[in-house]
Amino acid sequence: METTSDTLKPCGQELSPKGAALADDDGSMLKASVAPNKPPPMLASRFAMLTRFHAGYFRISLALSGQALLWRTLSDSSTEPSALRPVARSLPSAAFALLWCLALLTLVALCALYAARCVVRFPAVRAEFRHHVGMNYLFAPWISWLLLLQATPFLRPEAPSYHLLWPAFSLPILVLDVKVYGQWFTRGRKFLSMVANPASHMTVIANLVTARAAAKMGWHEGAVAMFAVGAAHYLVLFVTLYQRFLGSDSLPAMLRPVFFLFFAAPSMASLAWCSISMSFDTGCKMLFFLSLFLFASLVILYGYVTTFPCFGYMVHDP
Repeated sequence: METTSDTLKPCGQELSPKGAALADDDGSMLKASVAPNKPPPMLASRFAMLTRFHAGYFRISLALSGQALLWRTLSDSSTEPSALRPVARSLPSAAFALLWCLALLTLVALCALYAARCVVRFPAVRAEFRHHVGMNYLFAPWISWLLLLQATPFLRPEAPSYHLLWPAFSLPILVLDVKVYGQWFTRGRKFLSMVANPASHMTVIANLVTARAAAKMGWHEGAVAMFAVGAAHYLVLFVTLYQRFLGSDSLPAMLRPVFFLFFAAPSMASLAWCSISMSFDTGCKMLFFLSLFLFASLVILYGYVTTFPCFGYMVHDP
């Protein structure tokens, strides 16, 4: 299946130059001569920005939130002294607070832009909701909120506000789970073997992040339930992508770095199970070494392909 960077814009409808054809919501073509009056240039530029904006931009907040959680984990008193805790504690404590605030402000700004897009460009949002790649990035803002909740220096997991924020951020993930997993089971054109791609790991990571946040609050049953859902679908997704069914390669070239989500899922599973079992036991170590192996495989593979282009011909199908 041929894909280009245009698939990053699931809206698929931009302002065409004068004399070109325009597509309406139901797919019919309208001539520019019968198109409605154009909005003012300043307003049109703002609308164009919202048209180009998509859920993939939440990767920025996802990265910052992950860094904040990493810093919080390293500086935690429960971390092994032989780890990097001395390095984290050697840095000023205000640096972690600034990083967390930066991640929060970035996430709030992205959420505000996407809310405006929902109001102004709702057909584009609906098209993104139905896109096999764009749909997965709708989990990213809720993953970011949960990561920031776990990394916050201002709340303890025992605080009542923490218990109120967890359901608020977890409920959208459950709703999206039902939508995504339901269409994998029931819709012929939406079977997992047809639409699976590396971005589908977002659905698994969302469940594992939710499980870890629940375990931090002491909700053992809820954490185990979310972990079970995420682990079951990770196994199915991993096998599906490994066998390279039709649809597994349907990813735009601009999104090729999303292949590194292959090791993000087992890494998050290791953290989640560590919080559930209250110890870094054999299961956590197995998941950790699996993520380490996948990370090394991706780095070595893409390093060889970049350095020796002839090696890329050997690792791809002729």
